Amino acid sequence: MKKNSTKGGKQTELRIGFGYDIHRMVEGRELILGGLKINHPKGLLGHSDGDVVIHTICDSLLGSVGAGEIGVYFPPTDLAIMGISSRAIAEKVLEILEKKEAKINQIDVTIVAEEPKIKPHYENIKKSLSEIFKTKPEDVSFKAKSMEGLGEVGKGEAIICYAVSAVKIKK
Repeated sequence: MKKNSTKGGKQTELRIGFGYDIHRMVEGRELILGGLKINHPKGLLGHSDGDVVIHTICDSLLGSVGAGEIGVYFPPTDLAIMGISSRAIAEKVLEILEKKEAKINQIDVTIVAEEPKIKPHYENIKKSLSEIFKTKPEDVSFKAKSMEGLGEVGKGEAIICYAVSAVKIKK
């Protein structure tokens, strides 16, 4: 990776991480995406609030610093954290980045969903993500794709999310 000089003589290195997650859509749960409640008759099933967007970003950030994935820190077998807010998961990930002297450079997210339509929520989700991950809105990219009726996602039974994150880490 490219290294650059920093004040104090330390070098910074640009590191990349990739994240992926999928959650089933079910009746009777709120739909939380990117930290926002989206009005929809179905929500995402999960041990937490099911926010597939935050989970994916957290996994990409943890990957960028070689710190595993969120299931290591928030195991689905831990009943004490049942229903935890994904914002709390993001806070823990930010603490891990801080300990590793890593700063978020960019987050790029693609959500794959047939329903609800995500495009009307782009700006609000992008703003929410920049607040949650303590970065500038221009450093967050958020977009959506559909499966054009194919598979579980295309039938509205699940939502998939992918994310790539870049961090600068002191070496």
